[in-house]
Amino acid sequence: MAVMERELVDIRSTYEPIDDIADKVYAGERITDDDALRLLKHPNLVDLAELADHVRQVKNPNNTVTYIIGRNINYTNVCWVRCGFCNFYRIPGHAEGYVLSKDEIFQKIQEMVDVGGIEILMQGGLNPKLKIEWYEDLFRSIMAKFPSVILHALSPAELIYIKNISKLSMEETFIRLKAAGLHSVPGGGAEILTDRVRSFISPYKDTAEEWLDCMRVAHKVGLRSSATMMYGSIDTLEDRVEHLQKLRDLQDETGGFTAFIAWNYQPDGTELGGTRASAFDYMRTIAVSRVYLDNFPHLQASWVTQGPKIGQVSLRYGVDDFGSTMMEENVVSQAGCVFTVPIEEIERLITDAGYVPRRRNTRYEFVV
Repeated sequence: MAVMERELVDIRSTYEPIDDIADKVYAGERITDDDALRLLKHPNLVDLAELADHVRQVKNPNNTVTYIIGRNINYTNVCWVRCGFCNFYRIPGHAEGYVLSKDEIFQKIQEMVDVGGIEILMQGGLNPKLKIEWYEDLFRSIMAKFPSVILHALSPAELIYIKNISKLSMEETFIRLKAAGLHSVPGGGAEILTDRVRSFISPYKDTAEEWLDCMRVAHKVGLRSSATMMYGSIDTLEDRVEHLQKLRDLQDETGGFTAFIAWNYQPDGTELGGTRASAFDYMRTIAVSRVYLDNFPHLQASWVTQGPKIGQVSLRYGVDDFGSTMMEENVVSQAGCVFTVPIEEIERLITDAGYVPRRRNTRYEFVV
């Protein structure tokens, strides 16, 4: 046997076989938590890609990769929570703290509309001066001026805080914000849905169950949402599986999630510090997520944190959506991540990977 062949056999002999899991996937059966953990420990990315791409083709049996023209607007950076992984926030009273005016927000929306944009992803800090009336007034003003714009706004952490400082129930909060113009809820702030991790990286933030219950109520009142996972801080592979399990269980219950997005922790300049997860870790995480989250219709690329080329490769690892053009990003960019991509480049990246780009709205419906 040639040296090269012998080395290849030796390497493969260290893999734990995953044939039994692959049989489940190809048969359309649900994999278990133990199966997911075994896949996350499996070092052959090609094997994981094959399984994830199979699920992607079953869920979305076409050669289309969608994207949306949108803009991220961080309406305030004032936040009292002081999460150790965040380099965006400024504590109340800080000289660099801000709240955007209506005119500033309108200008940003107009710039998006001028290039064909349709979705505003609006998120910010937990600002103690902003109660529900502030958001209702802002949302109504936006919808009066831009009636066709989709408001994909306020993460569960913000919504829970608005509920608390406004002395409302979660359902009342959603009903009022929906009446003011809220269309859907972004899945930010999930981080890792285990209290062991959350109590360390964001001890003053909502618990895992509070995050899940917020989404449960959003779905109850007719709002759809995305779901996210920020991995690579202090989480273990077991933590990631537990996170996915909680999302899958809630989706079984409500069916309200439209898409899942995973991105890695950005350590630069944060109190928590640490190292940035590798591209290998990203690929295996999204591939296993696609296989495990069998009740999620879409998986979105995280090119904002990974870069456009890794986002392009991820299309072979279960991803069927390239996300938003963003136009502006202020949170992860504070931690040294500054990728932005124009519309033409997104379409080129999708086309070069062998797919057909299609624009969508927040509900994943095709638009012209």
